[in-house]
Amino acid sequence: MRLLVIEDEVKTAKFLKKGLGEAGFVVDVAHNGLDGFEFAKEVAFDLVILDIMLPGLDGWEVLSGLRQAGKTTQVLVLTARDSVHERVRGFELGADDYLVKPFAFSELLARVRSRLRRIPAPPQNVVRMADLEIDLLRQRATRAGQRLELTTKEFLLLSLLARRAGEVLSRTVIAEAVWDMNFDSETNVVDVSVRRLRSKVDDPFASKLIHTVRGSGYVLEAE
Repeated sequence: MRLLVIEDEVKTAKFLKKGLGEAGFVVDVAHNGLDGFEFAKEVAFDLVILDIMLPGLDGWEVLSGLRQAGKTTQVLVLTARDSVHERVRGFELGADDYLVKPFAFSELLARVRSRLRRIPAPPQNVVRMADLEIDLLRQRATRAGQRLELTTKEFLLLSLLARRAGEVLSRTVIAEAVWDMNFDSETNVVDVSVRRLRSKVDDPFASKLIHTVRGSGYVLEAE
């Protein structure tokens, strides 16, 4: 993930860039408010660490400017200003977190990771498993580049298995998700459908992807 540090103290900026880089982040640095503001507007950062006392534009102006520009990038304010008034002002302007200097790097890192965990994952439109590719939006599936001719229910069944690859799904879970019905042990609709799906997804190919877990259900995984 990519972070932007807007900090005019060179020593602090280098310390943050080094520590966050060692923690696995890509870190860019701006040493004044104007450069930081333009950088944060133009580049898709996952989080901005923002000082308040900056040359050019101060941190409050940077923060309010980003929010007015419609930027929803998470912002962690890092400043020596520790009054309740300043904290409230930060949150009112759109800050996501507020940490006072001097600070422990371990706490900063924990706060950064905590904020980033709250970023929703982008929707997954294409699912891949070995040489199987499923386009969820276009409702198309291919294996080794060959188009698989699937019925609507077969596509739903394959998509369910693929989105939860590696997880054994019971017949009850499959019946509820694909047929919107409670599973009746007297019916074999799930087993028949899996058998038909295998005939298209697995039978023409050497490696098998759909596996039966006796007494439990079915799972999609590469051999």
